[in-house]
Amino acid sequence: MVPFIALIGGFAVLRLIGLAGIDILDGWQPALRGALALMFVVTGVPHFLPSWRRDFIAMIPTVFPHPALLVTITGVLELAGAAGLLVPPLAPWAAIGLALLMAAMFPANVSAARRGLTLAGKPVTPLPARTALQVLFIAAAIAAAA
Repeated sequence: MVPFIALIGGFAVLRLIGLAGIDILDGWQPALRGALALMFVVTGVPHFLPSWRRDFIAMIPTVFPHPALLVTITGVLELAGAAGLLVPPLAPWAAIGLALLMAAMFPANVSAARRGLTLAGKPVTPLPARTALQVLFIAAAIAAAA
């Protein structure tokens, strides 16, 4: 739920800042890009924190080789994508890349939910809610790319 809160809360705060007169955020799309960047920092940094990293590695389905490397790569891509969202000429490309990344990472979320894994000591989001969130996150990234 933390990524959802970061996305929705970040969007609301950034949109209000834009409405208050900060021109760079005066529009729904710049606010959405900033909120997505916040969300991906919130989700990307834990890929490198030892206790979270172990849980992320455990989420990778066994069919994929080198789960630790995949966690590192996805963490780097999330953080790079977050940075790209903040650079206007790169933002559409970063948003599309992040949408594709989220689609590619979804099998790990499905696997974790089906196996009843935990993330930082808490149960992972149940599959129906996780699927709805994933659709929302991907839709937000596509909207940010437009």
